[in-house]
Amino acid sequence: MEKPIDSYFLNHDLEISNCLQFLRTYIPKINLLLVEEWKYGMPFFSYKGKNILYLWVHKKLKQPYIGFVDGDLLNHPKLIIEKRKKMKILLVNHLKDIEIDEIFDIVSRAIKVRN
Repeated sequence: MEKPIDSYFLNHDLEISNCLQFLRTYIPKINLLLVEEWKYGMPFFSYKGKNILYLWVHKKLKQPYIGFVDGDLLNHPKLIIEKRKKMKILLVNHLKDIEIDEIFDIVSRAIKVRN
């Protein structure tokens, strides 16, 4: 039987699904203490039991993104706050090469903020 978290990653258009699958495997490599969990109906990554980030697809833009729980404490020009108070998102263009150095940097900062 397929787990809800696995279904989430497979139930998108191929390009978006591939991007999300890449992020799913890449993010835990940034820090081995990042753990993937299914919370609030979405894939979350926690660090030492604290929620750090989640993966989602922007409804209007149809683009995958990484949502940062304490985004208000992160300062990076590519992070977008939209109408959220605390969280910021990093849009990931699924049609281009993923900027892994940028993702590494922001995720590392997010861990430091929550640690």
